[in-house]
Amino acid sequence: MRIDLHSHSSASDGTDSPADVVRRAADAGVDVLALTDHDTASGWAEAEHALPAGLTLVRGIELSCRHAAVTGGSGEGAESVHMLGYLFDPGDPVLAAECDRIRSDRVDRARATVARLRELGAEVTWEQVLRIAGDGVVGRPHIARAMVEAGVVRTADEAFTADWIGTGGRAHVDRYALDPVRAVSLVADAGGVCVLAHARARRRGYVVDDDLIEELAAAGLAGLEVDHPDHDAADRAHLRDLAGALGLFATGSSDDHGKPTGHRLGCETTSPEAFEALVASARGK
Repeated sequence: MRIDLHSHSSASDGTDSPADVVRRAADAGVDVLALTDHDTASGWAEAEHALPAGLTLVRGIELSCRHAAVTGGSGEGAESVHMLGYLFDPGDPVLAAECDRIRSDRVDRARATVARLRELGAEVTWEQVLRIAGDGVVGRPHIARAMVEAGVVRTADEAFTADWIGTGGRAHVDRYALDPVRAVSLVADAGGVCVLAHARARRRGYVVDDDLIEELAAAGLAGLEVDHPDHDAADRAHLRDLAGALGLFATGSSDDHGKPTGHRLGCETTSPEAFEALVASARGK
């Protein structure tokens, strides 16, 4: 079986609709797909309605977290930690309220970022960002695409630097995010399980250190995303060993965002044994 436990749609910062994501997954030979949009479950219904025969959909989310123990690209301050939550009850009031707060603050942050960009001479408008985001949760990738469209940078990756909207950059704006330990607890209270996403995504400019991973494991973390396109061979080997030592499941996934990531659904996968163990650990709806 080909099991991909991390993907995004236009409900957050992917370029394809939830319906298109599940159709592409089936076309790519994926058997099980988790839809894990940033801080929202709004794409689930469309994905379920369009689900092709033979494809299993895992309902998930990627929660925005921040912890001071993470080394940022600039080596200073707290940095993002991304937590994948699976098979939780979306009606849980505490988790739903936190997601609402995160999404609201994303909008405030994006507005402030656009204002800073304009002060720096970048001709990006808020209307442009909203058009690119559509009905999705507004995030920095939408701003980066607007910057490309406006000719400020050549590629979206160039936007995520100290010159522009990268962590610590001239136009970077902080936002509200959950402490990752609390995120693990909230998802567990809602009946779900958590996996730490791309803990060694060095290309994105941060590394989640082993001490924090051990702390998260003690708090109830279920797994580590080991096989990820942004992880090199050495980091995969280290994370796999760490997962084994801490009793965590090792997962693999594409983290597909559609066009920006090259439509790569199924390029990395999770073993059936790890997937079955994750499902057995969840008790949400």
